[in-house]
Amino acid sequence: MFSKVLEYTGEYKKTTYKAILTLVVAVVFYVGPFLFLSQIIAPLLGYGEISAAGLIWRVSAIAICQVLYAVLYVKGLELSHDSAYHTLKNLRISLQHKLEKQPLGTIEEKGVGAIKKIFTDDIENIELLLAHALPEGIANLAIPLFVFIGMFFVDIKLALLSLAALPFGILFMAVMLKAGLGSMSAYYGAAQKMNNTIVEYINGMEVVKVFNRDGESYHRFEADVKNYRDFTLKWYKVCWPWMALYNSILPCTTMLTLPLGSYFVLQGYSSLPDFILILCMSFGTGVPLLRSLSFMSTLPQIKYKIEALEKTMGDTALKQSSKNFIGKSHDIKFENVRFSYKEEEVLHGVSLEVKEGNLTALVGESGSGKSTLAKLLVHFYDISGGSIKIGGQDLTKMSIEALNNQISYVAQEQFLFNISLLENIRLGKLDATDEEVLTAAKKAQCGEFLERLEKGIYTMAGDGGKQLSGGERQRISLARAILKNAPIVVLDEATAFMDPENEEKMNEAIAEVISGKTVIVIAHRLHSIINADQICVLKNGNIVETGTHAELLRNESEYQKLWNAAQDSANWKVTTAKEGL
Repeated sequence: MFSKVLEYTGEYKKTTYKAILTLVVAVVFYVGPFLFLSQIIAPLLGYGEISAAGLIWRVSAIAICQVLYAVLYVKGLELSHDSAYHTLKNLRISLQHKLEKQPLGTIEEKGVGAIKKIFTDDIENIELLLAHALPEGIANLAIPLFVFIGMFFVDIKLALLSLAALPFGILFMAVMLKAGLGSMSAYYGAAQKMNNTIVEYINGMEVVKVFNRDGESYHRFEADVKNYRDFTLKWYKVCWPWMALYNSILPCTTMLTLPLGSYFVLQGYSSLPDFILILCMSFGTGVPLLRSLSFMSTLPQIKYKIEALEKTMGDTALKQSSKNFIGKSHDIKFENVRFSYKEEEVLHGVSLEVKEGNLTALVGESGSGKSTLAKLLVHFYDISGGSIKIGGQDLTKMSIEALNNQISYVAQEQFLFNISLLENIRLGKLDATDEEVLTAAKKAQCGEFLERLEKGIYTMAGDGGKQLSGGERQRISLARAILKNAPIVVLDEATAFMDPENEEKMNEAIAEVISGKTVIVIAHRLHSIINADQICVLKNGNIVETGTHAELLRNESEYQKLWNAAQDSANWKVTTAKEGL
């Protein structure tokens, strides 16, 4: 466990070792005064003599040891925390890189709350291991062990008495750890579920309020919070009695030494100076011993969190190589593509060719596999079978970065960061000038709503882009795509928030995005894709028809049913109950 975490300390591994060494020396100075104290007490009881100078020297040595202990302990903790927080930084960066390489579906399955907990709470708690448990635990355990060994050279009988409480303390600690480990998984599972529920509750507050679902939503929120509370109390109730026992017994190194040692001295089995020395050293080792073993109770939690981190970082990464794009063209070819979501196959051997410079539309009922096919092209997931190629190059034979340079993906929901709209658009091309960004915004028909904003394009987007409407967010995303100017464009329900007043502007923005590109469009508004070079109709994870709009309407077809439904929807209007009679 320690070695796994130390892998992430990097150049600060030496700092960790320095911290351990410094704390070991500090604990030596903590125990030292008890040795000098025994040398003061023995003469007072008539065993040996001590001069005034000798007394002053020993008292001074005690004071110096206390000062050095404080200084070195603080220095050791400073070094350990320096190493610990650099390690946490390395852990988070490593986790970020791992997550970026994993399928988006895998990340979504974990839930925002669970990932947030791992990134913040769980990694932060590892600081306890690196900054305290490891350096302090080793230092506070090493010195008592050396002292106990030294006791055996003084008086074996008294040394054994000093160690008598140790087996009982360790036994009670072992029972506590075993009992705690049994409910550890359920405890952390409840914590992750509560985190996910809290995040969902906050994000869905608008829907909850609009549909008066406060009671139902709060009931689930309350149930998960109470569930976590119950698991926490159950876990602590199992551990508390044993924790109290070992905390009470472990420091009592004089529990048997004082009464039985006194008896041995009175009977002549041990000498009084040896008894005083052993007794003083026992008092000196009790606190460091308890401090070192107290970290043992945290190890199961840390172990579980490290395993959770490893599981998160150990999920199968997307299949890719380090190669750049070397395709001969921007033709797209799906060959017998199969894809399963968990255990259910949702695409069943789909084959499709998209010619460079052509516009291909994917249509079909909800759940037919349109968006899944588009997401597979931008490599959000690995396919279960078949292949996807661009210009003859398999997606898995190029890096994600190389693929992203070839494709602009505009989805129905576009996330905006809480930075200026200018910087949100610039994400399409990080080295773009302000003038290039403004030109892209103009082509994406953003001018109208930017003019009414007090700071224009320099306005902050707000959390998740909440400062803008859905249609406005989509036009910002289209501006990103225009700025990126990738040769392949995928529009996944990109016109979902289109309203009649802005339909013409949205179409002009989309025309700027797709001009001269290889385009795949997913749309429910069939009238917007009637001029597509190719329309593919999907049903239940299969392509059932392919052709142009005119070709597909000639015969009774699945597309004709969709078209008729679209026409009926366009003519639909709301009537009052009276009008309907």
